[in-house]
Amino acid sequence: MPKEDRILFRFNTQSQEEYRFWFTRRTTLFILAATTHLLSKKLEQTHSSDAAKAMNDFEKEAILETAKNENSAAQAYESGVNFPLGFDPILVMDVTCALTKDGEKLVHISDVHEGEIDPDLSMDFVLPGGANLNLKLPPNTLQMMCVLLGQLRLQAGWGEALLQTKNSPSEEQNFEVKTSKNISIH
Repeated sequence: MPKEDRILFRFNTQSQEEYRFWFTRRTTLFILAATTHLLSKKLEQTHSSDAAKAMNDFEKEAILETAKNENSAAQAYESGVNFPLGFDPILVMDVTCALTKDGEKLVHISDVHEGEIDPDLSMDFVLPGGANLNLKLPPNTLQMMCVLLGQLRLQAGWGEALLQTKNSPSEEQNFEVKTSKNISIH
């Protein structure tokens, strides 16, 4: 919906439940920036930061290339049968993303030792009225979601998402997303 600066994001579960959400530019860019940052931090537990960034970028490119090859067959999206939150899309008011250890969200990644971080990333969608939907996404599913959101971001002309971390007095990291102008170089 270009006039409202939103994209419709739908996904299904294996039990044919479908969830429909409206993502604003702000929530989409935050998801892209935060997940890239957290996946890199997770990889930095066992690799250098440069190697972690390169691995993250390589995985995104591999997923994009696989998606291009699979889309040549042009499979149609199969809608779900059950709609636990209703048929109409719900506006996502805010998003939080976190790495977890034993199912609990991590505040300080630096306190965690190698191998202690859970494989899945926790993503919370804050919905109208204070409701919350938590997703535990494995890295490959998360990467595929981000590649799709990244393509939609480009089509919408929303610019790049840049994540800046700020240390508050309590030394917890706050995340802020800045957007840049979309510039084409030929």
